[in-house]
Amino acid sequence: MPPADSDTEDTLDLRLPPEFLALPGIPGEGGPRAPGAAAGPPAVRGGALVGRIADWAAAGTRAGAFRLVPAHADRDLDLVSGWMNDPAVAAFWELAGEPSLTRRHIAAQTSRDGRSVPCLGLLDGRAMSYWEIYRADLDPLARHYPARPQDTGIHLLIGGGADRGRGLGATLIRAVADLILQHRPGCTRVVAEPDIRNTASVAAFLGAGFRLSAEVPLSGKRAALMVRDRALRRVL
Repeated sequence: MPPADSDTEDTLDLRLPPEFLALPGIPGEGGPRAPGAAAGPPAVRGGALVGRIADWAAAGTRAGAFRLVPAHADRDLDLVSGWMNDPAVAAFWELAGEPSLTRRHIAAQTSRDGRSVPCLGLLDGRAMSYWEIYRADLDPLARHYPARPQDTGIHLLIGGGADRGRGLGATLIRAVADLILQHRPGCTRVVAEPDIRNTASVAAFLGAGFRLSAEVPLSGKRAALMVRDRALRRVL
């Protein structure tokens, strides 16, 4: 399948089987780059580049009140490391192993200029998912599609097995995309790049109003480029 090669909003004509679209779970969306991946553009100074997520209000969903809270490498290490060692998550995030591996992954983001913010997802006050909200236009991903200024990306995983298979993936992705568009007025698109093999994740993004724009070759995986357009926010 050819990569995205223009700045149009065309969607590729992909025929997905019903059993693919019906997949309910989303164990791990597949976030980190493989070691040795190309670095992004030079750091942009001047504050958090995705906004003050700590100030974002909770979003009401059919499953309850959902809120993003910036993660801390020490406070949240045991919880997030435990999720990363779940085989269903490890298959795509590749952070299974000693907690120090997860610590370095989170700390690498919190010590930078705010272009990527690791977060816990709290559902009715209970931490049950891990998210990374990042500036896709400042990420290596931007080399593989016609990125626009302020494009904002999402990585995620649903932590506990009890929260999978309940259809939460699409519900929470929709809520987070809405929060991004609400709090980042310069952002016209929310994007994601799950591994094309992670059919549950791709299905959840489709259910959240994203479209499959292209397949793109990234370091360590072939990704499904998912796009949610601000212009369609009120009709999805």
